[in-house]
Amino acid sequence: MHVFFLVLARDGRFVKEKIKELESLNVPFLVVCGEQVGLPNVVFREPRGKYDAINFGASLIPKDVGIVALNDVDTKVFNIQNALKYFDSPGVGLVFARVSVTSGPQKSFYSLLDPVRCRLRIAASGELMFVRRQVLMSCVPMKPCKAEDSYILFKTMELHNKAIFCEESFVETERTKTAEMEEDYKRRTVCGIYQALANTRPSIPIKLFYVLLPFMSPLLLILGKKGFFWTKGILSGLSDYIRGDRSGSWIATGSQ
Repeated sequence: MHVFFLVLARDGRFVKEKIKELESLNVPFLVVCGEQVGLPNVVFREPRGKYDAINFGASLIPKDVGIVALNDVDTKVFNIQNALKYFDSPGVGLVFARVSVTSGPQKSFYSLLDPVRCRLRIAASGELMFVRRQVLMSCVPMKPCKAEDSYILFKTMELHNKAIFCEESFVETERTKTAEMEEDYKRRTVCGIYQALANTRPSIPIKLFYVLLPFMSPLLLILGKKGFFWTKGILSGLSDYIRGDRSGSWIATGSQ
C-alpha cells in the first residue's frame, strides 16, 4: 500500500528528528512547517491552524498516492503496518492510531476515552491518521476548525466510509503536564468538535453523545483535581462555540 506522510509542524522544533524517523521507515513525506527551516521535503506555511496546514499540504501530495498519513511532528510512530492492513477492505476510509503518553493527566483521559471510541467513534486522534486519498480530498478545503481530526472522522463516516480506531498502531508523544493545562486543552478540542459537528452529518448516536456531554461532564468531578479541570474545559469549550467562536487556531493561556 503506497502511503505518503504529510507532517504538520507549528515551528521548527522536532522537524529534524521527524525527518530522520521517516527516512528510517523508508516512506515518502512532506513537512508543512510554520517556520522557515531550510530542510529538504519541508515547505513553509504561515501558522493559521492545523486545518489550514492540511488544506495547503493536500494540494502537494503526489497523484499516485493511495493513503495519506497525517502526522504531528512531535510524535514517534510505531507499527504503521497494523493500521495500513485495514485498507485491504475498500470500505475503509480512515484509520486513526492510539496515542501513548507516559505521564500527565492525559494518560488517565485516554484510559477513559479509548474504550468508548472502540465502540463509538466520538473523536479521532490527529497525531497519526491514515486517510484514503479520495476521502481526504473530499474533506478539503476545510473551514476553520480547532478539531480538524474529528472533522475528518465525521466527514469520512458521512461519506459512508468506515473509520477504524487501531490500538496496535500508536504514537508516543508528550502532552499536558498538569491538570490546570488540561483546561485549555479540553476547551480547544471541545469547541473544535462542536465546530466539526456543525459542518458534517455524523450519526445520531454521535450527535446524541454531544448533546448529552454538558450534562455528563460533571461526573468527571469524582476524579478529583484533573476531573475538575476536564469538566471546566469541556464546558468552557461549549460556551466558546455557543458564543460564536468559529476560528481554527488557539492561543492557550498556559503552556502545553
